[in-house]
Amino acid sequence: MSEFFLELFSEEIPARMQQMAREHIENYLSEVFKKHELAFEKPVSFVASRRVGISVKGLPTAQADLVEERKGPSVQASEQALNGFLKSTGLTKDQLVVKETQKGTFYFANISHKGRPTTEVLAEAVTDMLNNFPWPKSMRWNIHQEHYVRPLHAIVCLFDGNVIDVSFAGVKSGNTTYGHRFLAPEAISVKGYDDYLEKISKAYVVIDTNERKKIIDENSCKLAKDAGYELIKDEGLLNEVAGLAEYPVCLMGKIDEAFMSVPPEVLITSMRTNQKYFVMSDDKNKKADQSINLAPRFIVVSNMKTEDNGAQIIAGNERVLRARLSDAKFFWDEDRKTSLADKASKLSLRVFHAKLGTIADKIERMRKLIPTIAKYVPGADLAKCDRTAILCKADLSTGMVGEFPELQGIMGRYYALNDNENKEVCTAIAEHYSPLGPSDHCPSAPVSITVALADKIDTLMGFWLIDQKPTGSKDPYALRRAALGVIRLILENKLSINLVELFDAARMAYGDSILTAVREAMTKSEKQNNTNEPNVLVNWSVKAIDSLCEFFADRLIVALKDKGVRHDYISACLCKDYGKENGEFDLLKITARVDALKEFLSTDDGIDLLTAYRRAANISRIESAKDKCSYDEQADNTKFVLPEENTLFDVLGKIMVNLSKQIAKDDYQNAMAELAKLRSAVDAFFDKVQVNCEDKGLRANRLRLLSMIVNAMNAVANFSLIEG
Repeated sequence: MSEFFLELFSEEIPARMQQMAREHIENYLSEVFKKHELAFEKPVSFVASRRVGISVKGLPTAQADLVEERKGPSVQASEQALNGFLKSTGLTKDQLVVKETQKGTFYFANISHKGRPTTEVLAEAVTDMLNNFPWPKSMRWNIHQEHYVRPLHAIVCLFDGNVIDVSFAGVKSGNTTYGHRFLAPEAISVKGYDDYLEKISKAYVVIDTNERKKIIDENSCKLAKDAGYELIKDEGLLNEVAGLAEYPVCLMGKIDEAFMSVPPEVLITSMRTNQKYFVMSDDKNKKADQSINLAPRFIVVSNMKTEDNGAQIIAGNERVLRARLSDAKFFWDEDRKTSLADKASKLSLRVFHAKLGTIADKIERMRKLIPTIAKYVPGADLAKCDRTAILCKADLSTGMVGEFPELQGIMGRYYALNDNENKEVCTAIAEHYSPLGPSDHCPSAPVSITVALADKIDTLMGFWLIDQKPTGSKDPYALRRAALGVIRLILENKLSINLVELFDAARMAYGDSILTAVREAMTKSEKQNNTNEPNVLVNWSVKAIDSLCEFFADRLIVALKDKGVRHDYISACLCKDYGKENGEFDLLKITARVDALKEFLSTDDGIDLLTAYRRAANISRIESAKDKCSYDEQADNTKFVLPEENTLFDVLGKIMVNLSKQIAKDDYQNAMAELAKLRSAVDAFFDKVQVNCEDKGLRANRLRLLSMIVNAMNAVANFSLIEG
């Protein structure tokens, strides 16, 4: 068995594309080997800033010879048909085989195919792969028409140590590669992967991505610890930097004291985004108004080992950093010359959405919506919530957020603190965008929760009114993220909120401001022109709220499934709270039902009752359809003839009364416990009572009793939606 080794050596590959390239090479070649029936061992692929490659061992030198069995015409077919088959196979009649099949007797041809040398298969595969490499962005260079991510300089393509001839963009394959650009620029001849590993490591190249990450992480932590600080971990930056340096060397530089008065988030963002620096925390010099206690140091990952231990590299990076941070300090100083409240007046010049008005319009809608939300949030001070709403978007008018948009909200907090605004208001300004994702911090302060909900619900209702909902994988306004943010705010803070009321309040806050856009959406969606009629607009608004509730129901299923909750349990409980007949949609109640249902169905009583429920529901449904009438009403206890009927009726009556009390208190655990009391009476009923008896009146009464069982259980959850 032989080894195939491939390395593509080029100019620097962008870090964000490296892992994709490595995976593509491995997956593509694995599929080629399977397609051509070439046995192989698990591939070993690698990627660094200037190279991507793979080693595959255990390959045969050639494909196995194949015999193809091709079915021909029937033995009773015409001579012309037989001659046509012989011509297509290149055989004579005496070389054919006659076989009996289920459809009759046929001629068969056994055609031998000589296996191709593996080198031929590999040459075709590598050429095709290079010509069709799915880089997110690629380029051409010199006179070449071929595309690649960056100019390609060398192709090492070996099979069992011998070169496989491949050409691409003027580069011919060979056995020569190159080491580190400065530390070992000489050509290196290799015989295979093991030889390559030995020589490339001596040429100051670490080809394993995880090894480079380990070197950076361990050395950065050591530098920080030796200086008395603690490294602030940043996995995203670590992945990026590991793709920039083939021979990572960690060096520590100093941040000028003049910049340490700038908020740490600004310094971190600038250093991370522009310079790819790691930063450290300093717990010794803690500042009360800052969330991060930034140390006056940074760590740069160099791709160079120098005789002066990186002194010149550090000095150069410190000079560049001073220029970067000078801009940030300028914005910080300039922005504080006017108050955040003054900046809020400029929001009328900023468009939120062409059809939904300016950001100032959005703020006014949030202020109208806040009183409705606040009554559901214990401890929410209306005055503080209103003040937060006025100021929460004002930092969008600052130079700092213009330079670093990712700092919106965070900078608002600092400017509000500078203006001596209330501490709760300042915190809420920073937190009202949160949570931005499943791992993002979820606000827990009452003012923060209230304003965050107002912001997200206003956005969602507005886009639903103008019929610009997410479609498929497209969600340009991050509406799914906004809905999941609302769900997290409600569930993680255990808030019992009627979302239908909030959506209606958000709709009312828009008033007549978007009537034109709503009418356009109605005309486009419903193909109607009578959009000036008041009842048509009202119906459209009701449909928008219904649709938004359905959207939230879907998002809730996604959120709970991510936590391991069965989707059918969620659906069974959703149907009880998600219904406009009671004008309520309470996520906390739904999840409480789900938890209670999950616990109930983990018991023997729950499993047996589910079986009994299905039996009762199926009999009721089938007989109702057969008789073309409904038995969904209370049974008449004066018509019972067996004690099991009376017992079940009495138990059902008591349980329904207790169920109503428990559900009214949102005590779903005890509601499920009430249902468990049905088990013995239901079991006895099915053991002793024949429902479909000859007496039509008795049969109808027993069917009504079955409907009572179904209705009692459906009062807590729709058990018909439970699977398995």
